[in-house]
Amino acid sequence: MPTTIQTQVMTRGHLCQEALDNGEVKQASNGAIVADTGHRTGRSTGDRFIVQDDNTLLNVDWGRINQPMQPQQFKQLWEKAQHHMEGCQVYQSQMYVGADNDYKISVDVTTELSWHHVFLKHLFIQDQLTMPKERQWELISLATCLLDPVVDQTPSDAVVAIDLTQKRVLICGMRYAGEMKKAFFSIMNYLMPTEDVLPMHCAANVGKKQGDVALFFGLSGTGKTTLSADDDRLLIGDDEHGWSPKGIFNFEGGCYAKCIDLSKETEPLIWNAIRETSVLENVVLDSDGFPNYSDSSKTANTRAAYPRDFLPDCQPTNMSTHPRTVILLTCDLYGVLPPVALLSQKQAVYYFLNGYTALVGSTELGSDSAIKPTFSRCFGAPFFPRHATTYADLFQRRLSETNANVYLINTGWTGGGYETGGKRFSIATSRRIVTAVLTGQVLLSPLRRLPGFNLEVPEKIAGIDPNILNPSLTWTNPDLFKRTTNTLILKFIDNFKSLGVDIYSDDFPCTV
Repeated sequence: MPTTIQTQVMTRGHLCQEALDNGEVKQASNGAIVADTGHRTGRSTGDRFIVQDDNTLLNVDWGRINQPMQPQQFKQLWEKAQHHMEGCQVYQSQMYVGADNDYKISVDVTTELSWHHVFLKHLFIQDQLTMPKERQWELISLATCLLDPVVDQTPSDAVVAIDLTQKRVLICGMRYAGEMKKAFFSIMNYLMPTEDVLPMHCAANVGKKQGDVALFFGLSGTGKTTLSADDDRLLIGDDEHGWSPKGIFNFEGGCYAKCIDLSKETEPLIWNAIRETSVLENVVLDSDGFPNYSDSSKTANTRAAYPRDFLPDCQPTNMSTHPRTVILLTCDLYGVLPPVALLSQKQAVYYFLNGYTALVGSTELGSDSAIKPTFSRCFGAPFFPRHATTYADLFQRRLSETNANVYLINTGWTGGGYETGGKRFSIATSRRIVTAVLTGQVLLSPLRRLPGFNLEVPEKIAGIDPNILNPSLTWTNPDLFKRTTNTLILKFIDNFKSLGVDIYSDDFPCTV
């Protein structure tokens, strides 16, 4: 007999036990539950759709990322989901997205898997507010509701369908929990610009002593979660935020950390946050039930989900004032970008729009293990439904209003590229550079302009070999460095042209 379990008053521990009793998960020796998501170990970008109607037709940047679905097809899929729920047990509760009550939305959550509910109790915000109707959304996630591509007219047996007008999200046939979180990130990214809020794919923290806020933009694998977890700072969030006229607020209530090669020595805060009721995805357990974080046999995109309060130092309000520092993280596999550069406001918008980095252990289904360059506008193209200029204009406005300092930090390769003998910056080096940025050392250092990228880089940072601050000095072959630099610059130029953005500055990259 099908049942609906209301989980509003159920603790995460009770839901974890449900998941164990149902055979959905295993339990690791550290207390975390461990889920296997099947062959979908990342986001299924080809199965994600947004309903195209009179409301969204001119407001969504339609294409390969934002694929259109007709309202009638969504209606048929929704009815199929309702029929599926008549024959299975589901878990229901109300949760929220957005820490600032002025911008918060409520979500009536229904999941077929208990561990999916645990995941959302970590990642969404738990509150007791009554929201106006225009801020009430619904999510249905049914992992075993498999579609028929012929009958249902879908590319596969699974779908992520977002109806921005009816305020509904339907996910069928998927176990990878990141789909639920990112669906609502996309929704916030659509809604917030109309309320003068810049939605951002970034981490945020605040200094314990100075109260200064820092943002860390970047794609998966660039260091958002790792570098924002800092003993000297309070974490606001590790992935999704809004920048309103009042300041910064988190969209989420927890963290979703990559944990491939996780170690207690290099990332102690994340290591210690993985404990009872935390959720691990696709992590291999050894014979004693201990997580083997170096095992990528299932995927390099292994994940850990936990609430913010599992970290010893998090900002209690989940929000703060305007940032003093904005960091754009890039993982440069060519090894020609400096480890840190101070950007002008126009440069900041340029690098924000380009969103250059490398795909490292990609979160997208079908990506191979190879590391390769990518340009992802706004450092999160898969999640931003509107045209890139919508977000760029808001970014530039906030920078102008606050005079925040913006830095480009390369957490990728130095002394050569990924395929030309270079090595990746250590986490320790990147942390020292971030500390130098946040404590004002970079602003106090003499700056030199690097030809080609026209970036202003510091001549010295305490505890850092000054030679690595100028990438040309780390290469043994100057001609190869110059050719590689020009290769990447041309990629920047071509990508920027494709965006159709009408801004220009003399300090944009040009070949040397």
